[in-house]
Amino acid sequence: MIGLYRPGDSLLHRMPAGLKLLLLIASIVTATVFVRTPLEVGLVILVVGLLFAVAGIPWRVAVAQLRPVVWMLLIIAVFQVLITSPARAIVVCGVLLISVALAALVTLTTRVTDMLDTVSRALGPLRRFGVDPDRIGLLLALAIRCIPLLTGIVQEVAQARKARGLQWSMTALATPVLVRALRTADAMGDALVARGVDDD
Repeated sequence: MIGLYRPGDSLLHRMPAGLKLLLLIASIVTATVFVRTPLEVGLVILVVGLLFAVAGIPWRVAVAQLRPVVWMLLIIAVFQVLITSPARAIVVCGVLLISVALAALVTLTTRVTDMLDTVSRALGPLRRFGVDPDRIGLLLALAIRCIPLLTGIVQEVAQARKARGLQWSMTALATPVLVRALRTADAMGDALVARGVDDD
């Protein structure tokens, strides 16, 4: 499951959440700007793999974080090969893969509450402009929670569609997923209102 925290005592686990987020942003920007050849992509991927090993993340868990973006990367790769070159396709898709892997590594080694607290503290100065950091933190928490929730809904609907022999029907997938997602959103909204989240 994407973003599922795995407890540990590695150096990456002990690093402050704010520092990890800053390093994540810096690493992605650096890879985007300076990684220009397939060889450089391979070297950076090797470094990222070593970071997963240092964090004690099993390779099956690491691969599971990247599996959801495989189809997107394949589409981008085909598009890049058609308009540029195979080497450029490797670089573009490699940098995207590296970015996703680094983001997954941060979430696997950082508690969600720590990340949200860091974001709320960072946005604290914006209170004077009417921004509510706690509200933004709540929105981020809900977004993170909804990723596995929606994934579970899609998987359940896909299994039901296959059992009915409709595995090739996109309507049989999209319609139930949309209905269940909207019902889940309504239930979450009602729960938040009942707890006074929208009270001033």
